[in-house]
Amino acid sequence: MTEPVDVPWTGATAPAFAHPGDSGADLVAAEAVVLAPGERRLVGTGVRIALPEGHAGFVVPRSGLAAKHGITIVNAPGTIDAGYRGELKVALLNTDTAESYAVQAGDRIAQLIVLPVPQVRFTRVDELPDGVRGEGGFGSSGYGDRQADVPAAYGDDHDGTTGRDGAAQPTAISEDGAAQPTGTGEQAQEGTRA
Repeated sequence: MTEPVDVPWTGATAPAFAHPGDSGADLVAAEAVVLAPGERRLVGTGVRIALPEGHAGFVVPRSGLAAKHGITIVNAPGTIDAGYRGELKVALLNTDTAESYAVQAGDRIAQLIVLPVPQVRFTRVDELPDGVRGEGGFGSSGYGDRQADVPAAYGDDHDGTTGRDGAAQPTAISEDGAAQPTGTGEQAQEGTRA
């Protein structure tokens, strides 16, 4: 278990943990706002904190607001540096395309996670050491249990991983890296697509 970290605060409502052992402390709105469909708004919490050196705060969306109402945070996670002393504000976004969402003063709108952050020195070098991932970026690890270098994209016609309707079929990856259909239909038995 890690040692507790004291975070001094000022304002009307302290960040609070809903349950023992929670990692995110709830932040509440200090003002009432209505977010129209697709609208974003900076919502104040009325709280200021003093994080200890070597720590940072990360403001993240509340899962219930996101799942039930499409309310998220534009810059999630929002970063709070140890030296910042201003009011914590949350950049809320209503992703719902049809319904407005009303935030009342006192509503829990986000969570604050405090983590230790090492001091980092960036060192210029002529060449970087090799890494397992190489230059693989967005989407390079594939989807589900598929490997990134297997041409098993949805709709591929040449690898036997799509059904006759173009829908992706279950596949397994053999030791040589080839995609092998695992379904029980005609295509899986043949291993190819006609």
